[in-house]
Amino acid sequence: MTRRYTVLLFGFLLLLNIFSDLEAQEIDWWESAALYQIYPRSFQDSDGDGVGDLNGITERLEYLKEIGITATWLSPIFESPMSDFGYDISNFTRIDPIFGTLDDFDALIAKAKDIGVKIILDFVPNHSSDECEWFKKSIRRENGYEDFYVWHDGIADNAGNRLPPSNWVSVFGGPAWTWNAERQQYYLHQFQDKQPDLNFSHPLAREHMQEVLKYWLDRGVDGFRIDAVPHIFEKINDDGTYPDEPLSGWSTDPSSYDYLDHIYTKDQYATVELLYEWRAFLKKYQSENGGETRILLAEAYSSVETLSQYFSNGTHQGAQLPMNFNLMYLNGYSTAEDVVNSAEYWMNTMWKQHQTANWVVGNHDNSRVADRMGRHKVDLLNVIVNAMPGASVTYYGEEIGMGNVPTECTPISCDSRDPERSPMQWDLQANAGFTKGDTTWLPVADDYERYNVQIERGVARSTLQIFKGMQQLKKTAAFKAFKQPGGFSYNALTQNVLQIVRAAANSEEYRVLVNMGNKVERIENLADKTMEYVLLTIHSPHNYGDKVDLSGSFYLMPYEAVVLRSRT
Repeated sequence: MTRRYTVLLFGFLLLLNIFSDLEAQEIDWWESAALYQIYPRSFQDSDGDGVGDLNGITERLEYLKEIGITATWLSPIFESPMSDFGYDISNFTRIDPIFGTLDDFDALIAKAKDIGVKIILDFVPNHSSDECEWFKKSIRRENGYEDFYVWHDGIADNAGNRLPPSNWVSVFGGPAWTWNAERQQYYLHQFQDKQPDLNFSHPLAREHMQEVLKYWLDRGVDGFRIDAVPHIFEKINDDGTYPDEPLSGWSTDPSSYDYLDHIYTKDQYATVELLYEWRAFLKKYQSENGGETRILLAEAYSSVETLSQYFSNGTHQGAQLPMNFNLMYLNGYSTAEDVVNSAEYWMNTMWKQHQTANWVVGNHDNSRVADRMGRHKVDLLNVIVNAMPGASVTYYGEEIGMGNVPTECTPISCDSRDPERSPMQWDLQANAGFTKGDTTWLPVADDYERYNVQIERGVARSTLQIFKGMQQLKKTAAFKAFKQPGGFSYNALTQNVLQIVRAAANSEEYRVLVNMGNKVERIENLADKTMEYVLLTIHSPHNYGDKVDLSGSFYLMPYEAVVLRSRT
């Protein structure tokens, strides 16, 4: 080969490397984001009443920046009778006084933009509170609101008794239809009877909810997490009747939600089309107002095939992040093979078709990782969800290993989901630094003096430090190169050892190794290279910077997770 062609080839390869690096960087912010859910009642109380609020969140925004969070989404903060702790909204464009004021919200947005943390709001379109003015107008059949909700006369039995229109059961148990004496009709509620379902077949309902989106976009939010997506539309027959749902065979209790197979009240295609409509609205808003992409997160406990439709049908786009709950079903006995199987279900559909992924650690409706899997596996799951390609979604407190807190009924709350909603554990002060008041709306964990931000900041291999280390890795070229060929891979090396590889062409490679089991694992001939330890959990006997020759044998301790790096 002549010198001239050698130089040309070298130049060509150099350009390929440059374009590869550019490609690794040319991903939208949400595609590899670190998302963080805040349950506002429990994050930080600023006024001493024992309930978290907006000013408390503003005070703690710097913490989110410190731990590497891209965006935080807030559970509902809107005016509400609090029958379902804010998911029963009486006014979609006002802040509930328990959380503060619109001025407080604007101050939060300003601070978030100043430090570079995005704010995502909960959007609850399926229903309102029965105390919402829209519902009151609909009861009175005021002009334009007659069919704003789902109403029906009901059906008559052989004895002439009026019965609900169908056998549908509420998610919370019991009939999904409730009789309204004033209007003399049944109304549909897929959740509480105090949460009547909006009728999105009605143009005014669609218009009002789009105005809600615009209102909060104008105030500076960066997107919305859409609550209870599968329930937005229901099947209605051509004659205006509602079909009974078949028995599921999962329960013998007719009042249980599991009693029926919900083929007419979940995941209707009209819901998919509505998501496409909202996504188009957000894109239009961005084109007219500038700024970065505003996103939609869809909460849907649905099949991956259905979630794929919620994302896109190839022509139209919907929610950028239909939330992936597969890893939330892992338990203390789950193996590396279980993790791979859970991931494959998602990757074989969502990744192959759309090249998008997200991994949810927990939320306000499910037990914390420390209780689902055991405290010794909290670090393992935090490493896994942040090592896999795509966005990670962390519930507040999971980054310090918080556990469920036993609760009893109080005048404020009597909810089976309370144990995972306890106050955030900040420091060694009374009430874990959550409030300067004497009481808290839910009890603080007894072990808060061990599991809190202040203590874990000072411990090299604490859960918090492992979490922060993974967020730093997510910002490297190798972790951002997941759309490049060879940018990532994952497999179970043994039943209990998971390997995740992240690499950027001609730059660096990371290997994440996680031992899910309680025995020492011997790994042999993994690769013909030497790598260094750059992240180590508390169960590892190694030191940062130690080298390991992967062409030989090496060992992983029980519940050990490590990140290895090599550079070219």
